Amino acid sequence: MVNSRVEVPTVAVMGGGGGTAGRSCAGCGGRIADRFLLFSMEQYWHTRCLKCSCCHAQLGEYSSTCYSKGGMILCKNDYIRLFGHSGACSACGQSIPASEMVMRAQGNVYHLKCFTCATCRNRLVPGDRFHYINGTIFCEHDRPGGGLLSGHPTPLQTNSMMSDQKVC
Repeated sequence: MVNSRVEVPTVAVMGGGGGTAGRSCAGCGGRIADRFLLFSMEQYWHTRCLKCSCCHAQLGEYSSTCYSKGGMILCKNDYIRLFGHSGACSACGQSIPASEMVMRAQGNVYHLKCFTCATCRNRLVPGDRFHYINGTIFCEHDRPGGGLLSGHPTPLQTNSMMSDQKVC
């Protein structure tokens, strides 16, 4: 399994004629006797079996690119939606391992250790309320200009942790 972004060209369409007899599909396990088959991530697939784990688009028809991370096979749109454009933490810029839990805010993805308040530097944990203002994370108590309404802070946004494995 590839634990990083796998790109162009990751899906190769091959003729099902000579040299491919007896190949098994990585998706369904069945013998591939079709006229065409796909080769992706060092495995052979029926054209109908290589699908995005989230949207179930048939990747051989949809694109010549697919991504693999965290045990999922993804189309480009779902990869970007789940892991961001670079697969890197928005705070530190380092790669995020496929198995690592992450925090998200406004389409940005963070290591758990990097998801901290810009003012007090306290790490925010799942369930904590926070505010995301102009690309900066603040805990509930340190929001700039955070006046009280009826004795409660005025929330701009509440987010919680999301596992890369549970997003589809």
